Amino acid sequence: MKSSVSGDRVFFLIVSILVIGGVFMFASAALGLLARADGEPWRLAFTQLMLGLIPGIIALFIIRYLPPKLIERAAVPFYLATLVLTLLVFVPGLGETINGATRWIYIGFTTVQPSEFLKIGVVLMLAWWLAKAKGKLHEIRTGLIPFCIIVGLPALLLLLQPNTSTVIVIGATAVIMYFLAGAPWRDLLALLFIALVVGGLVLWQRPYVLERVQTFIDPSADSQTSGYQIQQSLIAIGSGGLTGRGFGQSVQKFNYLPEPVGDSIFAVYGEEFGFIGAFIIVLLFAAFAVRGFAIAAESSTLFGSLAVTGLTLLISLSAFLNIGAMLAIVPLTGLPLPFVSHGGTALFAALASVGVILNVAANRKRKTHTR
Repeated sequence: MKSSVSGDRVFFLIVSILVIGGVFMFASAALGLLARADGEPWRLAFTQLMLGLIPGIIALFIIRYLPPKLIERAAVPFYLATLVLTLLVFVPGLGETINGATRWIYIGFTTVQPSEFLKIGVVLMLAWWLAKAKGKLHEIRTGLIPFCIIVGLPALLLLLQPNTSTVIVIGATAVIMYFLAGAPWRDLLALLFIALVVGGLVLWQRPYVLERVQTFIDPSADSQTSGYQIQQSLIAIGSGGLTGRGFGQSVQKFNYLPEPVGDSIFAVYGEEFGFIGAFIIVLLFAAFAVRGFAIAAESSTLFGSLAVTGLTLLISLSAFLNIGAMLAIVPLTGLPLPFVSHGGTALFAALASVGVILNVAANRKRKTHTR
């Protein structure tokens, strides 16, 4: 049976709902910036549209129709290119430092965050290497050591920025891909030890990370400083009740909730659409993950299967960590809500990732009526 234009109608529909809903949610949250002295809703809306949504949709369809072998061959050079691009944030005059973090490249009228592309680069590189190393992962020389190099270099660059949350997402995704490819469980202990050592060093060297953990344990301990964001988030979500205040009617987005268009946007959504609306968006991201993993399972190549698994994990983990942080289920991470939060680079990267997933779906081995 010939594949649909989308590659997978169900997956494409889920993403379309998230993107369209995200546009309206972003518009509502951006109105909260009008009451702030430093609010720039129109500039943010322009960059979200012109640097994220429109070029992201174009990239999605271009990648969807690329020859699958071309994507596989591009994995290594793309990974190296994203490493170089991420290094550029440390170049004086080029890198942009905001709130103590150097994660952006200034391009004249806005900024670009290379780590969003680096996440994709790591996943594609791992998928390429794991497909080539099939059956050889039981040896440390051909398994654990190359894995640590491929993941360790990006992690080091991100920790230097610092960008701890992205390291967590990349690390979790990479480890899952590694073991799905057949790595021995022996390596899990080694990776767990490495994670504990690195995590301990981060907590020791970065007091704000420890502060977030302490705030998670007791959000009410210092509600006016470190616990302020989570307190305001819980107030917003709680005031939404069952059905919410209504679209555009959030109160917390005006001068109360930090980053209403950024990592706090789910709190604005919860206030306006209530428990029912919040449940629906969680359900949509869960459906995104389930459908993505189904596409991975049906891939005609190991590279395609691992690439789709990794990209699905990147987006799903970011979504659930963001939502979990706003509900005080996990510590605050600063991660954006995919397809919804402000960030042209993040939106572009997420849509490009969807293009890869749909490309694999269109060329998978088992044809179904959903195609």
